[in-house]
Amino acid sequence: MRAKREYRNRAETEVAVLDALVDRADDGMTIFALRAAAEVDIDELERALEALKEDDLIVVEPGASETVIKPADRVVPEVPTDDEDEQSIGDWLRDWLPF
Repeated sequence: MRAKREYRNRAETEVAVLDALVDRADDGMTIFALRAAAEVDIDELERALEALKEDDLIVVEPGASETVIKPADRVVPEVPTDDEDEQSIGDWLRDWLPF
């Protein structure tokens, strides 16, 4: 699953992090899992996490053994029900085009 469209106009690493977190919204991810999912070096990941935290798009939950990062609820798209149409061609193009 991907982050909501309104949060996709960000740096590439930030979008990769949000997408990875949305895929595991319930469980969250550790820094190491995020680094592997986003396929970036630790410094780039740190900058992305800092920007996302500053904009309140992620939630950091410190634990006893590890820190878990989750997406903010507003970033996670609603799961479409059977009644709703699938993504339109226009929506798909807007998501696909780089602007």
